[in-house]
Amino acid sequence: MSHTADAPTRTPPTLEDYLHVRAASGLSPKTAAQGEGALAGSWCWSVVRHQGRTVAMGRVIGDGGWYFHIADMATLPEHQGRGLGRRVLADLLAQVDEAAPDGAYVTLMADAPGRRLYESMGFVETAPESLGMRRAP
Repeated sequence: MSHTADAPTRTPPTLEDYLHVRAASGLSPKTAAQGEGALAGSWCWSVVRHQGRTVAMGRVIGDGGWYFHIADMATLPEHQGRGLGRRVLADLLAQVDEAAPDGAYVTLMADAPGRRLYESMGFVETAPESLGMRRAP
């Protein structure tokens, strides 16, 4: 099987692909209703497809003015280690740079597997100035 993936596109994945890539890559599974909200409510997307199916993806949520949050960075296990995550992240950052006014604040939550990538692309920890928090279920 060839592992040559397409260049990133800026169109969202299908709902089926979104849910599959999240779960298969180790991110928490989401319901169809949650996936529909993610697809409709994102500021931008970067998606890599191989043979018509999504194999890597990421998105940005934000206000379009100053705050942007990168989410759903995921690559299918069989396509990892080929630089697809780097291509997706670079494309997302390019979209922010193209559209946002100077001074954009770009954040993400860095799970352990992605930390080296994020650090290599200029992300730094926010602590002790800020500490990421979430609402407990």
